[in-house]
Amino acid sequence: MTDSLVEPSHRFIEVATTALELLGDGMAGVGPGTWRQDAALEAFNLACGLVAVDHQSSDDELWAIMAAFGPLLETRLAGTTPDALRDSGLVEAQGDFIATPSPMFELLVAADAAGASSHARSYYSAAVEIAFAVAAIDRHTSETELTAIEQFRGMLLRAIETMETDRKVGAQAMETDRKVGAEAMPSGPRAETAPAPEIPLTPRPLDDLLTELDDLIGLEAVKHEVKLVTNLLRVQNIRRERGLPVSDQSRHLIFTGNPGTGKTTVARLLAQIYHTLGVVERGQLVETDRAGLVAGYVGQTAPLVVARFDEADQGVLLIDEAYSLARGGERDFGREAIDTIVKLIEDRRDRIVVVMAGYPDEMENLIESNPGLRSRFPKSIHFPDYSTDELLQIVSRLGVAAGYQLDPGAAAGARRWFDFIERDQGFGNGRTARNLFEYAVAAQATRLAPFEHPTDAQLTALVAEDIPPPGTGPLTAGRPPASSLSS
Repeated sequence: MTDSLVEPSHRFIEVATTALELLGDGMAGVGPGTWRQDAALEAFNLACGLVAVDHQSSDDELWAIMAAFGPLLETRLAGTTPDALRDSGLVEAQGDFIATPSPMFELLVAADAAGASSHARSYYSAAVEIAFAVAAIDRHTSETELTAIEQFRGMLLRAIETMETDRKVGAQAMETDRKVGAEAMPSGPRAETAPAPEIPLTPRPLDDLLTELDDLIGLEAVKHEVKLVTNLLRVQNIRRERGLPVSDQSRHLIFTGNPGTGKTTVARLLAQIYHTLGVVERGQLVETDRAGLVAGYVGQTAPLVVARFDEADQGVLLIDEAYSLARGGERDFGREAIDTIVKLIEDRRDRIVVVMAGYPDEMENLIESNPGLRSRFPKSIHFPDYSTDELLQIVSRLGVAAGYQLDPGAAAGARRWFDFIERDQGFGNGRTARNLFEYAVAAQATRLAPFEHPTDAQLTALVAEDIPPPGTGPLTAGRPPASSLSS
């Protein structure tokens, strides 16, 4: 393990040195002749910051730092020992290095913003590689380390994406100006557009999937848990590639929460993450429930379960309302379905991931119904109900996608409507938000029906009149609070 940081550190140094050389001496902070040394010091600080994050630097971690940077830095690092390095405080001193963007990274972001380069993304990729290499040194990777990596990764990526968005807006503005100036110019014959080639199904980039996860409204705790699972898999993959022992951990999950809280959406993203990380070869999500698993006659349930597992082979099987499998008595075929699921999970443990979803208490009853379930589903992720603010964001996002916008009166009405609903078991969450939006669109259509030629502004605006009064409207909104019924 002493050489585990050598390759990723060298790659980072090459990436950073190349970027600094391309920038030249005209930018502040870049000095000729010091580029490689500056890059080596940056890699050293990164590695030390990641080792120090849990305040438990192991001998293996310190040996790896000495092997990687002893020959590169003008210090006595190469001739020291883990105890001496630990006592020096040199590693712990860099504990805050990964908490904020470094001057070098900010320099690369600024350079990318000014031109068409992508130095910051190259830095990001190489730095994250060092982070996971550090986490892979010890056999046990703590949640503290995984969380620190995710915070570091997210910090760099947010800075890059903000810069790229600003750069894109500027480029679009320039393109608009160019087109306006060229409107009077005669255009030549248009070339025929060739049909786009079919793109084979390939794993999506992990950063794209995590960005899509971050873009979901709310669910902060859920996002954190999914990222911990993702980061642990990345660390395990690195250890596996190096022939190091990897703890055998179950990939199967329990999702708990009310309907409409994003469980299916997150499961679909998780399937693609598992595909990208090589846990499964296909990454498709197959959804089913009791009706798709339990038959009404003897001997038919097990084949149904096998069929669902076959569909989800090399992907993820999502069993919604899974608790219903354990609701019947001893003669109910749901028990047979559970037994078959437990057996297939074991038989196909390297070919499929199973996610079982439902209400928290009922899911606990399901786990208790079969001794084999708890060990196979050790991790549970809870999906909380959406707040009123988050439900309004969902309605707004639905409106933008469909070409509608809530005016202040409509937004205030929607807020009152959501506040009136009790968030109890069965609350529809995102589905309720969609129902309200569709109701408002239908109400707007009725309101505009008398107009022979409504304006675009009228056709795209949802107003207070389109929002139902609290306690009325879509039937799936949920019952009103008990206090309001007694008043």
